[in-house]
Amino acid sequence: MRTFSFKIDPLTGEEYYEVYARGRQLLNDPHLNKASAFTPEERATLGLDGLLRSAVTDLDAQVDRAYEAFQHKPDDLEKYIFLVALQDRSEVIFYKLVTDHLKEMVPIVYTPTVGTACLQMSNIQRRFRGIYITPENIGHIDQVLQNITLPQVSLIVVTDGERILGLGDLGSDGMGIPVGKVSLYVAAGGLHPHVCLPVCLDVGTNNQRLLDDPFYLGYRQPRLRGEAYERMVETFVMAVKRHFPDALLQWEDFGKGTAFKNLERYRDRILSFNDDIQGTGSTAIAALMTAMRIKQHRFSDERYMIVGMGQAGTGIAMNILAALEAEGLSREDAASRIFAIDMQGLLVDDDPALDAPQRPFAQRRAAVSGWTLEAPGRIGMMDVVRNARPTVLVGVTAQTGLFSEQVLREVGQATDRPIVFALSNPTSKCEATPEQVWKATDGKGLVATGSPFPPMEWNGRILRSSQCNNMYIFPGVGLGALVAKASKVTDGMLLAASRAISGMVTPEQEAQGLMLPPMEDIRRASTEVAFAVARQAREEGLGRLADDAELRLLIEKAQWTPHFVPYRAG
Repeated sequence: MRTFSFKIDPLTGEEYYEVYARGRQLLNDPHLNKASAFTPEERATLGLDGLLRSAVTDLDAQVDRAYEAFQHKPDDLEKYIFLVALQDRSEVIFYKLVTDHLKEMVPIVYTPTVGTACLQMSNIQRRFRGIYITPENIGHIDQVLQNITLPQVSLIVVTDGERILGLGDLGSDGMGIPVGKVSLYVAAGGLHPHVCLPVCLDVGTNNQRLLDDPFYLGYRQPRLRGEAYERMVETFVMAVKRHFPDALLQWEDFGKGTAFKNLERYRDRILSFNDDIQGTGSTAIAALMTAMRIKQHRFSDERYMIVGMGQAGTGIAMNILAALEAEGLSREDAASRIFAIDMQGLLVDDDPALDAPQRPFAQRRAAVSGWTLEAPGRIGMMDVVRNARPTVLVGVTAQTGLFSEQVLREVGQATDRPIVFALSNPTSKCEATPEQVWKATDGKGLVATGSPFPPMEWNGRILRSSQCNNMYIFPGVGLGALVAKASKVTDGMLLAASRAISGMVTPEQEAQGLMLPPMEDIRRASTEVAFAVARQAREEGLGRLADDAELRLLIEKAQWTPHFVPYRAG
């Protein structure tokens, strides 16, 4: 099924593709299509003569033409549709455009616009990318994986569509997320697009809107649960190990229960990690490391309120707990500084409904029994704000405006530099905007959000918020783990990634309130994360034994930049 192979000329050392496709088949393959950049020789030998207009134009000229068309699109969704169509036509042109204008393109190819696109995916999708595995074809999974035309698969991003951003169960319409993630692995991390595979485990959906939609293109059944679901995941993972034994598997946007279960079940059996749990936590802790420098505080000087104890909230809580313990606090003392809130209110240790991931963050009943409450029997967010006086707010609830002016003002009175992470995506689900935080805290708040927001002038100075997006972490983690030939992704590797990111923020950027590097530096950030991960893998005895200089060189060689290579007929 392969349409091409990587080759190197033994005499000249020239890299080229040996191409087996011809004519229209070649032009319709986004991995291979150069559009008007095919040379006269390639046109003659690959059956393209007469199928293209006569002009031969280079990659830069085609990117300029595409960018001009992009700028004329009326809104972000139309820009997303344009970019997806370009990617479906020529991946090299697409990635060159995205990398040349990365800051402008990231909010389109990923959050927040990808969320809007996923809500309409069955209506706007023109071509299918990646593979879809369903209860109907899992029985012949080996044949399904053999249908992949890529010459090599090193990275797989897989979702079952149950928890897409803050939008819930979108079934296979959620495939836009793995596709977008792969785009960032390539554009930000430098992985080659021909080794990256998005996968949807389409196990159905419990979203009645989709089940009733005549245009929905997914598996039109209620979501598979229980043993049948677990057997399907097991079959998929084992097939990945057979076909792609050296690949990294990234779990993406699974439901809370299955996300933790899959992570724990497979993290030692296959090279894998969960970006929603581990990536979010690592990015947040990187920003908090910088915030501690800005405030000249230790983690143990702060009190933390985390609202929303799903995957992201739990992952952040786990990282904060580890940071507190690293400063010498006992597990009990560290946990006492974290106030975790879910839909039922503050997590308390005598609540029988607590699930296993939440339990380490439940407050002792005795510690909160003397609190003054708004409503007896339930400890809500305002009760925590007034009684615990948190200095750090983290919101991962997808509840627009949850951090009200009153909440922000009270937190601003508890510390000279309140830290507010309103991390829900897309923008419409954000718990508070940076402007709202700054106005409520007299410009003193250190703000991070899930999606980008513009800077604001305040009393003659510029205030900037940080986009606490997982893309600071996951592209570099993937690249570093693969380059290191790591056997697994460990907590130590993720902590090393966080330190690398925080260490990139300059004093000048800190003065404006930035806690993460600017998005323009994302490629360099991914390189630093990859190096930190590969080095940590070596130190833990889980990766190749190469010195720092060799690891740097290996990472540099592994990173791809968009360009056309010569083709020869195969």
